[in-house]
Amino acid sequence: MLCFRVINNANASCVKQFSYAHTRTSDERNPRRTPLNHFSNARSSRPSCDASSSEVLNASARRSFGRKAQFRYIQLASTRGKPSQTEEMSLLSPTSEQITAIQQFREKNRTSQYFNHLSAISESIPALGWVAISPAPAPYVKEMNDAGQFYTNRVLKDWKEKDKRHAQWCRAWVETLGELQAYVKQYHTTGLVWAGSGAGAPPPPPPGGMPPPPPMLPMADFSNLSLDDRSALFAEINQGEGITNTLRKVTPDMQTHKNPQLRQGPAPFKAAPATTGPVKALPTPGAGTLPDKPPVFMRDGKKWLIEYQKGNQGLVVENADMNNVVYMFRCRDSALTVRGKVNGVVLDSCTKCAVVFDHLVSSVEFVNCQSVQMQVCSIMVLL
Repeated sequence: MLCFRVINNANASCVKQFSYAHTRTSDERNPRRTPLNHFSNARSSRPSCDASSSEVLNASARRSFGRKAQFRYIQLASTRGKPSQTEEMSLLSPTSEQITAIQQFREKNRTSQYFNHLSAISESIPALGWVAISPAPAPYVKEMNDAGQFYTNRVLKDWKEKDKRHAQWCRAWVETLGELQAYVKQYHTTGLVWAGSGAGAPPPPPPGGMPPPPPMLPMADFSNLSLDDRSALFAEINQGEGITNTLRKVTPDMQTHKNPQLRQGPAPFKAAPATTGPVKALPTPGAGTLPDKPPVFMRDGKKWLIEYQKGNQGLVVENADMNNVVYMFRCRDSALTVRGKVNGVVLDSCTKCAVVFDHLVSSVEFVNCQSVQMQVCSIMVLL
């Protein structure tokens, strides 16, 4: 249950604080700290205040109700599997209602002298929505904490010389969200862990145990190497610059850049044999006769396919969606009209064709085409 403690000091000013207390469960009887117990014991501080700060007390009370609703939600997650999306929204409604109430309360009290206090809570309280964030809820909590610190810094600036209790309130609220972020990062790193999801469990070991170690390299055998052989080897290595005396010098008659006839040697310097036959001309894009295939005019998902049309001047695409693409392939002496707004138009290997369209979201492309025409009636972004 959520309880409030009222402590009266000698000057009769009140300091109101709140903390979480809940029924002991089997997990709490265990001396080890469980993730749920860790969350329930997370420090939640309330600012010390005077009798005139009822707005802050009201917002803080709503904030505590939101934490209580979230604690019940985490308790539920520790005992069952993840619900469906519809059921999950229903289970999160108590928390979302408190967040909305806090934000509405702040808007209704814009003229209050504690408006920055209310804004600090209102801007950072959406951190309670981390239970619906995946796969990185901890950075989301930090982002909300940073948003609230914009207003806590204003509180520190305005009340620094007036009342130090406001500075204590700001520090307590920022530390509370910091502890919540640490809790989420430690126990719910990739999202809220449900009891039936198996999240957080270590992966099973691979079948068959650990693979055997790689075989060791054979050791070099120096037993047959006599002392004189080794001495001669090290003496040759230690010659220094004299070790290059035995290398052959490249004379000018060996250099290929001075003797072009040396380049006619074996591969890779062997020249390719000269061709005596006629050179075959490259095919002209879009030219030639159309293959003997039946014409196609159909819609396949988000793509309109218009292929092998010949002499058809009445091709019309209607009722197209904004994310559709019109693809015209291997057509000749044909005209296409696209009505409405589509994503793009592509003409591929077409000859003596025309396309007319109203509005394009992306672009129109011509690939390997000859003697094609285009007309835009409204807007086109890119050609």
